[in-house]
Amino acid sequence: MVVHLRSVAWREGTDEDERYPFAVPAIAALRQAPLSFDRPVTFLVGENGSGKSTLLEAIACAAGSIALGSAPLGSDPSLAPARQLAATLKLTWRARTRTGFFLRAEDVFGFAKLVDRTRDDLEADRRVIAEDASLSDKARGLGQMAYARELAELRRRYGAGADARSHGETFLALFRDRLIPRGLYLLDEPEAPLSPLRQLALLALLIEASGPGESQFLVATHSPILTALPGATILSLDEGSVRPVAWDDLDHVRVTRQFLNDPEAFFRHL
Repeated sequence: MVVHLRSVAWREGTDEDERYPFAVPAIAALRQAPLSFDRPVTFLVGENGSGKSTLLEAIACAAGSIALGSAPLGSDPSLAPARQLAATLKLTWRARTRTGFFLRAEDVFGFAKLVDRTRDDLEADRRVIAEDASLSDKARGLGQMAYARELAELRRRYGAGADARSHGETFLALFRDRLIPRGLYLLDEPEAPLSPLRQLALLALLIEASGPGESQFLVATHSPILTALPGATILSLDEGSVRPVAWDDLDHVRVTRQFLNDPEAFFRHL
């Protein structure tokens, strides 16, 4: 069992701040007690507004994670509050890893479009060489070879392009192809584009990567399917604190189970 990131704590000497995101109760609770990780997979759960995504984003910024999106963590405007929070956090490592990434479900197509633009640029450069009459046939062939290799690698890793796959297929392919052993992976609501069957496929990837792959995952989620992963830690950010909770005690699990058992009872009260 490998845990790279051991804890996240409030940095000593940091000034108090009552603005967002510091005023979010679960985040403010870090001032009193650090957030510790002792399992390869930790799920952050809670209602919308509980602070789980903001906390995950701040950890990603503090760790210097690579963002699989259309903008780096250091310049993405939507992550400005997370960067402010990251400056107040102290991360403690068992073994510092530079491998891994931060991924939000909504960023998948941004990354896919970036790959498409890279593919278009490579193809345009290849055509320039192919149509350069001042070069010999041999020079044109050699000049195109490097671009051909890059284009083949993009096709191997990401397929024909963003428009050739559904959102869920793109997400799973991107996640699977970028997984490297012994990394730290931070995922924000990865279930959003995935059907229940696709969530099970993601669950299988998490099990394989966190076991033999020796990787660590921090996942903000609402999914009863993902949080059922055996041996994972589930931390709830509801009620103004960060506390461990059992899967059976999760509101998302309880409400989903009750609805599936008797949907008509819910419709009568809507």
